[in-house]
Amino acid sequence: MSRVFNFSAGPAMLPEAVLQRAQQEFMEWNGSGMNVMEMSHRGKEFMSIAAKAEADLRDVMGIPDNYKVLFLQGGASAQFTAIPMNLLRGKKTADYFNTGQWSKKAIQEAKRYCDVNVVASSEDDNFTTVPDKASWKLNPDAAYVHYTLNETIGGVEFDAIPDVGDIPLVVDISSTILSRPIDVSKFALIYAGAQKNVGPAGLTIVIVRDDLIGDVLPGTPTTFDYKVQADNDSMYNTPPTYSLYLSGLVFQWLKDLGGLEAMAKINQRKAEKLYAAIDNSGFYQNPVDKRYRSWMNIPFTLNDDSLDADFLAGAKQAGLVTLKGHRSVGGMRASIYNAMPEEGVDALIKFMQEFAQSNS
Repeated sequence: MSRVFNFSAGPAMLPEAVLQRAQQEFMEWNGSGMNVMEMSHRGKEFMSIAAKAEADLRDVMGIPDNYKVLFLQGGASAQFTAIPMNLLRGKKTADYFNTGQWSKKAIQEAKRYCDVNVVASSEDDNFTTVPDKASWKLNPDAAYVHYTLNETIGGVEFDAIPDVGDIPLVVDISSTILSRPIDVSKFALIYAGAQKNVGPAGLTIVIVRDDLIGDVLPGTPTTFDYKVQADNDSMYNTPPTYSLYLSGLVFQWLKDLGGLEAMAKINQRKAEKLYAAIDNSGFYQNPVDKRYRSWMNIPFTLNDDSLDADFLAGAKQAGLVTLKGHRSVGGMRASIYNAMPEEGVDALIKFMQEFAQSNS
């Protein structure tokens, strides 16, 4: 059986080279006599895997020395709670942009711990754009400003880092991490679930400036305290060891590819050709403001939504799976993360064109 092109928003495809390497090392890693899943997280073998993964991530992202890199559990959603617990630092309010469903979830959770000032919202536009800067209402007394760089459901992403002055800037980059270069020094904290562009579900990456940790809200669970996790090299409790191992292989794969500059060129090319196929078809539409279209998650609808089921069935037969759009948006969604090869996007475009011709 051949592998399909999996357009899932997450868990998503992994690079074939990474899967092949993991297959080779499945029964025994590096002469240890064990699979990585069987290792003690405090043993020298796994400690070396974790140390190399952190070093490679620092290298490929250009993470400055004054930032801690944490490998945690609980998904990005757990960070909706951990961020206010760690970053309020005596303040009572935080700023949040509302640009999609994940922004809304982060806002709802933060309201448990502080007053939330919504800087700007695109909800009235059905989350199809990023609010114009003239509408932003930043609070100079906010502990931090939070935004979601890319909304996987709506396919909307910021086209630039928001200028928020001296207020610490926090960003959820779950669906764009490692897809292109990013200036880490512009942020107080960066976080991402692994299951889109990094590795298997179960691992969460937090990159936090070291002067911002160590002053948590009273009652903060110990495992949510960034300083505790940093002081214990992310091993205060047992980390998701196999997810971390596979993510480390992805970091090495990216380095071998030429780094994030090379990855960005591939991703931009993939996105541009798929958007062009949609825009030039007369049969498909993308609802997102062109300035803020996502490179990673591309929703589209058919002129006649009664054809949706036939489209999905035909796509599956062609080896193109998990294209159904989120229930809140409808239509289709193609997630084309790093591991989606260009031939997968080309195959999707070919099928879309043939389907349109057959149903016009």
